Amino acid sequence: MVMIIQTYWEMLLKAMGQTLLLCLLSLVFASVIGMIFGLMNVGHNRALNFIGTVYVDAVRGVPLIVLAYFIFFGIPAAIQGLGFSDFRLTALQAGTIALSMNCGAYMAEIVRAGIQSVDRGQMEAGRSLGLSYGAGMALIVVPQAIRTMIPSIINQFIITLKDTSILSVIGFPELTNVGKTVMGNTFRPLQAWAIVGIMYLVVITILSKVSKRIERRVNRGR
Repeated sequence: MVMIIQTYWEMLLKAMGQTLLLCLLSLVFASVIGMIFGLMNVGHNRALNFIGTVYVDAVRGVPLIVLAYFIFFGIPAAIQGLGFSDFRLTALQAGTIALSMNCGAYMAEIVRAGIQSVDRGQMEAGRSLGLSYGAGMALIVVPQAIRTMIPSIINQFIITLKDTSILSVIGFPELTNVGKTVMGNTFRPLQAWAIVGIMYLVVITILSKVSKRIERRVNRGR
């Protein structure tokens, strides 16, 4: 194991950096997607409710690996069939889209639950003061809901970080993919995967501790 670390430490750390980059990019886009579709699901417009529900159910019902294959191989093939023969998606682009869509569906449910956890009287009070529905949501409901959503969002970040390993199937150089390379070069699967597992464990443990600390502060602040 020491020999593997001495030889491949730089490659492994770079792969972890790529993993965190992909995870952070996906979480940013997923937060936007989740907020949009989450608000659709709690609104009073039936058409928007339907669109939000279809998106969440469809994306959550498709395995991430299938979604990644579809975006990386299927979408470019379809666009090339329309005459854009030079269109390609890099593994980072396809991986970010796939993870963002997948995580966004779960974030939408987090947003929906967070908004619905706020007492309805808060919105009614805002409306009685002359605020529109949108202004009441933006100024009263959503800020309170975010306090409730923070621990769940961090937990979703941890889940998304682990889900990046699935994107090794499209060749993205994240930690699991590099772990395969190290194993193939050293013929020491036990040591190689132990190192990869420990690296995931360290990062995820730190994030879990941060999540618990934030949750305690949020609970004290109520």
